[in-house]
Amino acid sequence: MVFTKAESSYVFGYNAVMSRETEKIEEIPHEQRPFGYEGAAAACTVLDLLTLTRGRRLHELLAGPAQHHRHAAYLGAGRGYALVRLRPVWGARRAHPLLRWLAVDGFGFQLALTRTDRLVGERTMPDLLTRAHCAVFDQGLGRLLWYHDGASPDDAATRIGGFPAPRRADLWSGVGFAATYTGGAEADELWWLTEHAGADGFRAYLAQGCAFAVAARLRSGELPAQVARAVPILAGTDPEEAAAWTDQALIALGHEAHTHEDFQRWQSQIRRSWNRRHRC
Repeated sequence: MVFTKAESSYVFGYNAVMSRETEKIEEIPHEQRPFGYEGAAAACTVLDLLTLTRGRRLHELLAGPAQHHRHAAYLGAGRGYALVRLRPVWGARRAHPLLRWLAVDGFGFQLALTRTDRLVGERTMPDLLTRAHCAVFDQGLGRLLWYHDGASPDDAATRIGGFPAPRRADLWSGVGFAATYTGGAEADELWWLTEHAGADGFRAYLAQGCAFAVAARLRSGELPAQVARAVPILAGTDPEEAAAWTDQALIALGHEAHTHEDFQRWQSQIRRSWNRRHRC
């Protein structure tokens, strides 16, 4: 199953760092390699936190072998924080000013993975710093829901429908990312997923998550087949255009963008690009 492969690659990357054999991640098949670097970043973060090295290992990873897998690495860093039960913080000076917020997404995914009864079943929210942290956290939770419900559009939509309305937009964004980045669904199921998101009023959020995912995959190299199949359905355009929405929105924010408000504006602009595309 696609999720089992992804988590196996994550564990492989995690163990590679712990055994000081990070170079072995390059032996993972290309389409699974980002998950390997996600695990590597989680391990680097755990070690940095335990040894008080101010993110040195993580930054060496990002500057070196994971430089083309930065989205995955920041998600993995968030998972590392969750593993040691600490909220993601930004002490590392060289962190990417906006991608660093993906660590909160990764934190949400990992915490939901280990506390599924509370965070999925009871729909509780952990005590985070700001409302913006909660929004990014819910994107990670949305990714977890896609895995938790076995890539079933019906089950994922039903699960999301049980959450309060203010949280559902970000959950749909996370589902869009996971359904594209990791896959797990056939074309007809992806079409049905768009129907569910549209009926809930969050079609643009599903597309925005998809655009983020394809941008990350393109930076990693050749697109896996499931990504190329998902983007025209979930984003309604070709992979290159969807990825361009994220780049254009980032450029529009300027070099000083770094806050959670900037991160949310980045996402909002991607949704506006999708809306403009589908008004034509």
